[in-house]
Amino acid sequence: MKIADYYKKNKRTLSFEIFPPKKDSELKNIDATLEILSELRPDFISVTFGAGGSSNCNRTIELAKKIKEDYHVEPVVHLTCLSYDRSEIDEFSKVLKSEGIENILALRGDRNPDLPEKEDFRHASDLTAYLKEKEDFCIAGACYPECHPESKNRVEEIRHLKTKVDAGAEVLLSQLFFDNACFYRLVEDCRIAGIETPVIPGIMPVINAAQIKRMVTMCGASFPTRFEKIIHRYAESKEALFDAGMSYALTQTIELLTNDIQGIHLYTMNNPVVAGKICEGIKNIIKVEQR
Repeated sequence: MKIADYYKKNKRTLSFEIFPPKKDSELKNIDATLEILSELRPDFISVTFGAGGSSNCNRTIELAKKIKEDYHVEPVVHLTCLSYDRSEIDEFSKVLKSEGIENILALRGDRNPDLPEKEDFRHASDLTAYLKEKEDFCIAGACYPECHPESKNRVEEIRHLKTKVDAGAEVLLSQLFFDNACFYRLVEDCRIAGIETPVIPGIMPVINAAQIKRMVTMCGASFPTRFEKIIHRYAESKEALFDAGMSYALTQTIELLTNDIQGIHLYTMNNPVVAGKICEGIKNIIKVEQR
């Protein structure tokens, strides 16, 4: 099923992101996470994609197949384009179609000095337009509540997002953020710009101070004062940071669910304990939302 159809039916979605293990032999270990995630009946699970070779694509597709066939959940496959040409994208598309995978999150991909950039796709909007012209995929796009790190300003950010949607992106999944006001502002700016596409907030629970700081540096998310206090106070205790971080994420998620948002997308980091805590914390709320 194409995930855009959920929103056409005014359904509020719950979804998760996971990443394929680095080794094919470790794929079987992902079942512990998938079993926990599937218990909450998510509408879809997205699977990240690493640039730099077909082996990354193979693991992503293998995991997407497992999600679809073993857990009967719709997979969304991330697909980056900066390091690939049209023929390589055509091959990826052919494999996805043959496996019955209908949903793609089209991304430019991070720049990597160790990987040569190719000329066919300079932006995610280029990949989106190309895929929509050739195949009947449902294409999702990424968005940044606090602007992409390479954007000059907010106006440019929204202009690029409008280009992505005009190219064919039917759903927008947000990068992580820790201040819900930033997300609400993004949605408001999108609507003012004529972007009516569903905009889904992405939430990442904080359980590791070093990891989250690295992620924030990469995506440009800011630390609200309340969030900074949590990091500073509990950074030296893994157990305390885990509890405080999960509490913060749950509060953030519940507050979003009480407002007029169209879904929740949780970054699980492949951690079944994290997934289980989030699921337990919102399961009754989700039951009410899905009535």
